[in-house]
Amino acid sequence: MLICQADMAECVKFDRPAAFLGSQYPPIGPYMFESLQNAIVDHWLEAVVGFVFMAVGLIIGRWRASKKFRKREFFERLNVSLNSIVDGTLCIRTLMEKNSQDVFLNTVAVSRLLDAAKKTTEDDPIIPFDTDDYWFYLNSVLNEISEQFAGGFILRDAGAEVKRVHYVICLTNECDGNLQTRKIRAMVVQKSLLENLPQDPPEFEQPYHDTRWNTLKLMAQRWRENAIQFKEIEVLA
Repeated sequence: MLICQADMAECVKFDRPAAFLGSQYPPIGPYMFESLQNAIVDHWLEAVVGFVFMAVGLIIGRWRASKKFRKREFFERLNVSLNSIVDGTLCIRTLMEKNSQDVFLNTVAVSRLLDAAKKTTEDDPIIPFDTDDYWFYLNSVLNEISEQFAGGFILRDAGAEVKRVHYVICLTNECDGNLQTRKIRAMVVQKSLLENLPQDPPEFEQPYHDTRWNTLKLMAQRWRENAIQFKEIEVLA
């Protein structure tokens, strides 16, 4: 490349173009390449170790997810189910299902919930909390349910005729081996049904619903003995 200036007696010839005309600094390309080489030489071990840890983390995460799927355990999910007896048959219907984090809004709260759920047994699926914690967990579920049925409160406030029904909520982790999946389950059942649960079992829509019937019988007993494990909710329809 040929560069000429007005006050120069002659032109100066360069073998290759400079980054900026008149720059006193050499081209930066070779220096960038050399710096990159030095960084690789100096830090290759840290890079390899970081990659290995990332790969191991991915493998462990996938292994844990696969293990949970094989066991059909999805404790990160909260299932809210309505339990009723219709024409002599036990009916179980899902009202909602969400990630526990979306309901309890705190990772520590979810972690404590899972720890408490591990203390349940096949004979006692009701999740045990410290006395001061029952209100927080049950009230969080109540808020989710109330949001779904908020229309009834608006209708009553507007003077419309609505029907009042009282339900109770209880958090469980059923452990029976006959279950198709295991999740944290918030049981919702009419207060009047729980207080007058039949002695004889109803018909079951599915054979494994006998587990739910056993849970309801335990809930009826606990409702009489330890109502702090429950939360009452009014629904307007």
